[in-house]
Amino acid sequence: MEIEVIKTSYARWALIYDKTFGLITQLSQRRALDYINNRPGRVLEVGIGTGVSLKHYSDALQITGIDFSEEMLGKALAKVEQMDLDHVDELRQMDARFLDYPDNHFDTVAAMHVLSVVPEPERVMAEITRVCRPGGKVVITNHFAHEKGLLGSVAKLFAPLTSRLGWHSDFEIGTVLQEKGLVLEKRQKTPPLGMMTFLVLGKADQG
Repeated sequence: MEIEVIKTSYARWALIYDKTFGLITQLSQRRALDYINNRPGRVLEVGIGTGVSLKHYSDALQITGIDFSEEMLGKALAKVEQMDLDHVDELRQMDARFLDYPDNHFDTVAAMHVLSVVPEPERVMAEITRVCRPGGKVVITNHFAHEKGLLGSVAKLFAPLTSRLGWHSDFEIGTVLQEKGLVLEKRQKTPPLGMMTFLVLGKADQG
């Protein structure tokens, strides 16, 4: 998907994102946040959006967030100021294909409902892996393709909304799992109706 198409889509949806797509994804996002909050150190959230996750992170963590959409990021920055979220170190406008952070920098990297939106998701996964420290975790929540059955039918109901957001409803989980250097540790279906998937991938220690 072209980056300018994504930029235009999210500029349009920034004002109402929290009450639309944000509601659909909040349960799977909380599953990821519960996992992350039991870990120490630095966290990078790729695709922070309007910052709906920020108030749910543990105060003991150091949170960095990036997003390509300046309009979405503006909403996140406003939440940090309004809620006095001292655990948020930095929010930056950035293309996830070119993360401006050193190798092995974060203890946890989160990508919640963003990988099916970004162009070149394989490249984004490579960058996520690069900035995650050895022994660290990559935490992902996302909708992946359902070909048949009830889940496939439900996904079709959300298709008008997701297409307007620039979201690939046919995004394959193999795109995420093929990244070398990451090992799948958890894979769980999450609400609503098991449409979303929660993944934990570990980066091997360099012994």
